[in-house]
Amino acid sequence: MSSDNPGTDSGGTRAWGEPVVPFSLAGEPAGMPVPSGIPSPALTPEAVDAAVANANVPTLIATLVQLTGTREWLAERYRPERARGLTESDGGGLPENIQQEVRTAAAVAIREWLNGKPVALPRLAPDEALEILRFTVGEEVPGEYADYIQSEISAMAPADDLDVGPRKTLSGLSVGIIGAGVSGIASAIALMRRGADVVLFERSDDVGGTWHANRYPGCGVDTASHLYQFSYEPGDWSFYYAPQTHLKQYLRQVAEMHEVTSRVHFGSEVVAAEYDDVRSNWTLRVRRSDSGNREHTVDVLISAVGAFGTKSVPPIAGLDKFAGPTYHTADWPADADLEGKRVAVVGTGASAMQLVPAVADSVASMTIFQRSPQWAAPFEAFHQPINEGLRSLLRTVPVFRAWYRARLGWIMNDKIHASLQVDPDWQDEGRSINAVNAGHRRFFSRYMENELGGDADLLAKTLPAYPPFGKRMLLDNGWFRTLTRENVELVVDPIARVVPDGVVTAGGKHIEVDVLILATGFDVVHYLSTVDVRGVGGASLNSVWDGDDCRAYLGMTVPGFPGLFCLYGPNAAPGHGGSYINTVECQLDYIADLLEKMRSAGGVAVDVKPEAYAEYTERVDEAHRRMVWSQPGVTTYYRNARGRVVYANPWRIVDYWHMTRTADLENYEIRKRSVGE
Repeated sequence: MSSDNPGTDSGGTRAWGEPVVPFSLAGEPAGMPVPSGIPSPALTPEAVDAAVANANVPTLIATLVQLTGTREWLAERYRPERARGLTESDGGGLPENIQQEVRTAAAVAIREWLNGKPVALPRLAPDEALEILRFTVGEEVPGEYADYIQSEISAMAPADDLDVGPRKTLSGLSVGIIGAGVSGIASAIALMRRGADVVLFERSDDVGGTWHANRYPGCGVDTASHLYQFSYEPGDWSFYYAPQTHLKQYLRQVAEMHEVTSRVHFGSEVVAAEYDDVRSNWTLRVRRSDSGNREHTVDVLISAVGAFGTKSVPPIAGLDKFAGPTYHTADWPADADLEGKRVAVVGTGASAMQLVPAVADSVASMTIFQRSPQWAAPFEAFHQPINEGLRSLLRTVPVFRAWYRARLGWIMNDKIHASLQVDPDWQDEGRSINAVNAGHRRFFSRYMENELGGDADLLAKTLPAYPPFGKRMLLDNGWFRTLTRENVELVVDPIARVVPDGVVTAGGKHIEVDVLILATGFDVVHYLSTVDVRGVGGASLNSVWDGDDCRAYLGMTVPGFPGLFCLYGPNAAPGHGGSYINTVECQLDYIADLLEKMRSAGGVAVDVKPEAYAEYTERVDEAHRRMVWSQPGVTTYYRNARGRVVYANPWRIVDYWHMTRTADLENYEIRKRSVGE
């Protein structure tokens, strides 16, 4: 391990799982509503009635069952309706008198708990947790979710006797982590708690990763805030979908509380990593912004660079000839000035859909160049603040918080997965892939038509010909209504070239603009391409992957690269929806288990067997062939230039959780230290 590794062992006095302290609302993106001032205080018994008045009723039912142990709350008269779409359905579709009965009883139970009454069911059995979830979401949830839901509830609302403290099973193991974003912070916490000697290398000047680098107006997460958080560090979120400033502050606070920040080398870019087959370790060459290149040696190397670190710049002729400022949404300058300007936006994906409504009021004109249209779902919680009562419940009552997140996870994540499978007998000329998907198409089409005010020309431009969910489903934060503004024009004629004063389309139209914005996303198919990674015998990882054909066992490991683990690597992203933090936590549990078993077996490095790697890749590819994004007529950044899906995984959240619960050493070669070392 390098002698200049900063920092000390993980510590702190804050209780594990206690909510992260509220963060400042300073520096909001343009147009972001700011709730009234000071964050909510801790919930007191006197304030419970007001807090439950606006709480989600199905979540209160689950809370009542666990706090009181009374199964009568699972009677038919209290059964909520199935949630529609991505809505939380706060009233559960129940009559007002039933809702009030639940709220009154929940207030009593919560007050009693606040006054010291113990939780009646501190540890739910898996079948009990599954029964409660099925009841509160108003629909069938497959049986394989039992262990998963029980685990989720235990993580968010641990019983008093549950051991969640540090265990030093990896003492003496040195770990290098590339990146100090979400994955890097999570890696450091997980491995430091097990005693590993951890160092992180971050090329920027702060933690946060994509939430530090991306700061364009309107930037925020399109996953619910209470899912987009570490399971052991619930945030005191003030918005249902957090803006970039809040996410960055949350990550910074978590990193500081777990003493991760002191272990980060900022301004340090890992440019090469070489495996030493004799010493069974990795040597990293690090380019430092202040002192040239340095070398560091580690036993284990974790890539936490993620998928959104390298911006994608389209090969448009003349792009470098534009006389005005050109901004990329992934590299937004603090002094960017759009006020009263003629602005061109290239792209209509997630970043454009957030940026355009946020700045449309301030520009003189905006011309949006669309390569392909996007499906977008209604976004009822768009910039919606969480009321103070609900925030105090979520912060103070772990059982309520656990069930709120568990229920939200089903609605937002795996519920949709079955409808993304192709029905081979379905015939709809590529417009949909099965009966449910056809229903989605009708719903989203009607929604778009309404949002566009019945404008037939705009509907023709924006209505996709491919099936819903063929590309990543976006959330509409005012995009379609913004397209109807007089100062906004959507252009579907391809860009032929950029000229000093504007853009020329393939049809020959010359559009004069003052500012050019590239909302063209990221290169997600060339994973880890900025680092020259060399494995056993000097093999190049980039060559093994043939550039953009990345693949890895469980999205983490590649034969011939012992001790290298990719977080959120090839085929690791939940393509159908869900928080990638969940994926990263699954991966880290697996990596820790694997390293512990390796050490118990007397090993110093592990290398996945080629046959396990090949078999897993075939399973991934076969599953993808049956899914919507692999169908003819669908183009998506999930796929590489050859048409193979390399970004997303085809599994449900629960499937991947089961796959990564425990490591099987039968799939690995255990390397032991040579005699004399």
